[in-house]
Amino acid sequence: MLITIITVPGALVAGLALAMLANLPFKRQWPVRLALLLPWALPLAFAGLIFAWFFHSEYGVVNDVMRRFGQQGQRMWLLEPSWAFAAICITIIWKTSSFMALILLAGLQMIPKSLYEAAEVDGASRWQQFWQITIPMLMPSIIVALIFRTITALQTFDIPYTMTKGGPGNSTETLAMLIHKTTIDYLDVGYGSTLAVFMFVLSLFITGFYLKRIGRNA
Repeated sequence: MLITIITVPGALVAGLALAMLANLPFKRQWPVRLALLLPWALPLAFAGLIFAWFFHSEYGVVNDVMRRFGQQGQRMWLLEPSWAFAAICITIIWKTSSFMALILLAGLQMIPKSLYEAAEVDGASRWQQFWQITIPMLMPSIIVALIFRTITALQTFDIPYTMTKGGPGNSTETLAMLIHKTTIDYLDVGYGSTLAVFMFVLSLFITGFYLKRIGRNA
């Protein structure tokens, strides 16, 4: 639940920023849009392995950059519960923000430019245009993106498993990892199935809430 609460809004904010960047009138837009596709196309397990190397306590890139900026000592990123959780959240936000950006970019391109032109004539600032035009018109796309991202966040498995395997202890263990451990390692099929049904009901409830929100907006 904590991973969902932190990474879903984080991916939404980062994805919206990336989508608005990709929607700018560049002469050549394809390099920017290709950059959005790369994190999304990268397999989850590969992303976890790459960021596990980034956050490695001895030869990781993050500690090396911190030392170059004068930070003394080595931070044990994946060996301390709070820092391991933070590293996993950063990885998930980086991996999933591109997916959010692709959905939001499609929504941005559906907004008529005449609305912005009329707002400029009326003297609206860029900030007012963003809150009064962009966000309301983009809300259906935001809800759709939130549905997909929330469901996948509740089912998070690959990135925490490849980075920490649920450690230190079980501080970064997710519900999907608990189901896997209970069913495969402990061979407790009954309890594992119960947890899987709970995950399905939770995903169904959240999806219903989002869909009700879409209907209200419509």
